[in-house]
Amino acid sequence: MSSMKSRNIFRLSVSYVLLTLIAICAIYPAAWVLFSSLRPGSSLMSETLIPRNPTLIHFKELFTSPSFQFGRWYWNTLKIATLSMLLSTLLTTLSMYALSRFRFRGRKTLLTTMLVLGMFPGFMSMVAIYILLLQLDLLDTHAALILVYSSGSVLGGFIVKGFYDTIPRSLDEAARIDGASHLTIFWRIMLPLSRPMLTYIGLTTFTGAWVDFIFARLVLRSKENWTLAVGMWDMVATFQNSNFTMFAAGSVLIAVPIMILFAFLQKFLVQGLTAGASKG
Repeated sequence: MSSMKSRNIFRLSVSYVLLTLIAICAIYPAAWVLFSSLRPGSSLMSETLIPRNPTLIHFKELFTSPSFQFGRWYWNTLKIATLSMLLSTLLTTLSMYALSRFRFRGRKTLLTTMLVLGMFPGFMSMVAIYILLLQLDLLDTHAALILVYSSGSVLGGFIVKGFYDTIPRSLDEAARIDGASHLTIFWRIMLPLSRPMLTYIGLTTFTGAWVDFIFARLVLRSKENWTLAVGMWDMVATFQNSNFTMFAAGSVLIAVPIMILFAFLQKFLVQGLTAGASKG
C-alpha cells in the first residue's frame, strides 16, 4: 500500500514538473517579446529581462513613422481575416453538411479526393494559384487572398462533417414531416446546434489568414496593400535587423485580436474539437 502511494506521489510530482517546464517554455518567449517592446533603443540585447526604463515610444513610432504604414497594414489584415472567416464558415458548413446528410453519385470519390489533396502542403500549389490569379487579373488584390483562404479551408472540413454525422437524423425526418425544406432544416435546426463547430471554423480561418506570410508575400506587390506579416518582415529586412524593439511592439499589437477571440470563444472551441472528432 505504501509503495503504491509512493508511486502515485512520484508520478504526480513528475507531472507537475513537466507541466511547469511546458508553461515556462510557452510563457517565456511571449514575456520576452512584451518586455522587449518596452525596452528603450533598437537592440534586444539587455542584461535584464524586465527593462529598467520602460517606454511606449515604439508603439507610437509604429503609427507615426513615415517609413511604415502599420495602421493601414493592420486594417488590411483585419479586413482579409474577417471576410475570409465569414466566407470560409459559410462554404465549409454548407459543403460538409451536404456531404454528411445527402447521398449522391460521386460522393465517396469527392471525399477521397479531398482527403488526398489535404495530405499535400498548401505551398505546393502556389505556382498554379499564382498563374490562375495572374490570368484572372487578381494579383495584388485582397480579393485573391480572401478567395484562396476561404476555398482552401474547405479541404480541411472533415472534422465539420464528423460533427454533422453525430447529429441524429431523426431531427431531419421530424422537420420534413412538418413540411420544412432542406434550407429551413439547415438554417433553423443545424446552425443553432453547430455553434461550437462554427466557432472552431471561424477561429482557425481567422488565425490562419491573420498570420500568413508566404502566400501574402507572393500575391501582394504594392506596399499599401500589404498585410501585417509582410509589413513586419519588411520592417526588419529594411533596417538590416536593427529595429527589433519596434518589431516586438508590432508583434504585441498583432497578438491582441487573437488573444481576445480565444479568451471569449475558448469554451466553444474545445466543444467543437471534441464533438467533431467523435465520429467521422
